[in-house]
Amino acid sequence: MNQSIQIVLAPSILGLKPTGVELLAASLINAGLVQALESRSPIIEIPTPNDRYSTVRDGETQCLNAFFLREYSIILADAISEQIKIGKLPIVFGGDCSILLGNMLALKSHGEYGLVFLDAHADYYLPSESPTGEVADMDLAIATGRGPDLLTNINGLKPYVKLENVIHIGQRDGAEVEKYGSQDIRRTAMKCFDLESIRTNELDNILAGILAIMSPSPLRCWLHFDTDVISDEENPAVDYRLPGGLSFLEAEQILKVLMQTGKIVGISVTIFNPTLDLSGSIAKRICACLSAAMISSSGQKQHP
Repeated sequence: MNQSIQIVLAPSILGLKPTGVELLAASLINAGLVQALESRSPIIEIPTPNDRYSTVRDGETQCLNAFFLREYSIILADAISEQIKIGKLPIVFGGDCSILLGNMLALKSHGEYGLVFLDAHADYYLPSESPTGEVADMDLAIATGRGPDLLTNINGLKPYVKLENVIHIGQRDGAEVEKYGSQDIRRTAMKCFDLESIRTNELDNILAGILAIMSPSPLRCWLHFDTDVISDEENPAVDYRLPGGLSFLEAEQILKVLMQTGKIVGISVTIFNPTLDLSGSIAKRICACLSAAMISSSGQKQHP
């Protein structure tokens, strides 16, 4: 991969709640992120309207902060689109998972792309199914065209990614999905490798299956890395905790293999809450995980 890294900060909590994920990027930078990635380009920060956050679902969409999220997604998409246009590899640090909308909107403005989605949760609720109204519950549903047009059809580009072009890795919230009546992503055209299948079939075999999907495809992909895919034992610094999960070493192995395909055009990193990482050790492990993936993709760290 010959692309150079562009760090982008998008510390939005509009799709979640203001409990600490807005500090994700600052925490990783303090933990040595810039040095770990050897990024020499000036950091781009996308200002957020976090001060407009509301806990009230709006009547039209049944989502929290939907109108501000739409506006923010357009601003973020414009910034990411420009980086894609000039051949950079944007790594976007949230914030919550709703930043996926701006990232995928940016790609769709350039054509058809795929999505590799690492997350403990399916993120496939409709607003009527979501127990919270938080768009971080629904970002994958919205990106694939399910939900209110206000968010699913920005600039007439619905869907931002087709279901058949999504690979979901690491889901472990099946019991919650069933409890709240969300659609099972395994019954869609997505390719799904949940935690149970990883444990049953072993990670190397799962990775071989993922490569068998990606290698013959002409599509390049966005990589979404929600840090709650890491096990609760190793990364409890998230707002919605679930038992089990991937180890940091397993996540690093997955990221390395994905980056080595040469098909990743951008990355989003979300949900880590540094207020729950009092020692700062988790932030350092996230930085190391990302750095290892960048090294593996080219034999050396990516920088301009």
